[in-house]
Amino acid sequence: MFSLNPQSSTPLVLQVVEGFRQLVEDGSLRAGAKLPSIRQFAHAHGVSVYTVVDAYDRLVAQGYFVSRPHSGFFVRRRADAAQAPAAQGAQFSFDSMWYMQRIFENRALRLKPGCGWLPGDWLFSEGVRRSLRALAAEDTDLGGYGEPKGYLPLRQLVRDLLAEHEVVANAEQVLLTLGSSQAMDLVARHLVRPGDPVLVDEPGYANLLSSLRFLGARLVGAPRTPQGYDLDALEARVQEHRPKVFFTQPRLQSPTGSTAQVAHLYRLLQLAEKYDFVVVENDIYADLDPEPRPTLASLDQLRRVVYISSFSKTISPNIRVGYLAAQPDLLEELGRLKMISGLTSSEFTERLAYGALLDGRWRKHTKSLRDRLAVAQQRVASQLLDLGFVLFAEPKAGMLLWARHPAIVNATELAYKAAEQDILLGPGHLFNVELEPSPWMRFNVAHCQDEALLAFLRSQLGA
Repeated sequence: MFSLNPQSSTPLVLQVVEGFRQLVEDGSLRAGAKLPSIRQFAHAHGVSVYTVVDAYDRLVAQGYFVSRPHSGFFVRRRADAAQAPAAQGAQFSFDSMWYMQRIFENRALRLKPGCGWLPGDWLFSEGVRRSLRALAAEDTDLGGYGEPKGYLPLRQLVRDLLAEHEVVANAEQVLLTLGSSQAMDLVARHLVRPGDPVLVDEPGYANLLSSLRFLGARLVGAPRTPQGYDLDALEARVQEHRPKVFFTQPRLQSPTGSTAQVAHLYRLLQLAEKYDFVVVENDIYADLDPEPRPTLASLDQLRRVVYISSFSKTISPNIRVGYLAAQPDLLEELGRLKMISGLTSSEFTERLAYGALLDGRWRKHTKSLRDRLAVAQQRVASQLLDLGFVLFAEPKAGMLLWARHPAIVNATELAYKAAEQDILLGPGHLFNVELEPSPWMRFNVAHCQDEALLAFLRSQLGA
């Protein structure tokens, strides 16, 4: 087929891409031909499977390969190749969703310092078990579909939780969803059309960025700072691009861990009013924040703000119960879209979450979780600083730290090496609007307990 030269200054992944590209263009690999599997190619050429994942995905993005579920990779047919966007290969270094599926969300890796969830023993598992036992003991008919907007008692409880955050809403303004990801997807599919400019945090929430790319949105980054937003850059980009919507995470933001100052929230709402765009507030880490603070929703009272949160981060990711709150007309539209796309959400899991939230130990659990994260934040921040890392912010709360090291140019390459050592890292390109290489990495402090992580980082940094 072709050979690779490990001694070459050209990275192996680029050698693989160029080798296949030439075979396709000179006709040696004909349209429809099946390619070696990732593991077959890696074994035959003595390279990492993660190098091959990267190369194959670049070739998919550039229109040379097509991936077929459960079948593998094939040379794209000429008609398909002609339809593939020529700019896509230049825009994306490779498909981030493929990367997340194969590596970033790979729970098989033993250490997960780059993941976005809490360890199982940090979650409210006992509360879930008690709720499950109570639910099993009830004489309740769970045979039909649930309410379109979700289980009413849980929506009423969400209404009360919103009131604690000084957001005035009724239960009919609450829509339960399959986690916060579905909530954001519903809003995006309702508001965004292909080619629309959409403002997002830069760096931003990886799953959301992938979803918006899939919808064909034109992503416009709003740079984050340790204090929240670069307000001058934000206004300049709003003026230039006139977005219809801004998806943002003011509190304990992923990946940076930063929290926007109240003055920044006020200014953002002024811009939304002046330039007529909707603000979607992703507040999934609210329960991890020890400080009571205003939200965009509380300052705006859901006039222009759609508020999204979830119980998955603190009860259990497997429960998949999230919610959104919005002004009545928009909420009804989103409810109809939820019905069209998937009928109702699961009343069973909503009842399960409801029981856990009513558990008398719930508030004690969340306080203990916040305290535990504060200790982990201090310890991990100190360890990273001792290794020479630079921290974007020191939030002292939540699960995330955003860090870079002067000796690391491209964190993706380090992530590949880490995966070979059974360690999942969160390379910065996944959180960037353009997916360009980045030295930054996301660290989940709750998953940075094992000495093996520090040993790996020391070995790569020569520390």
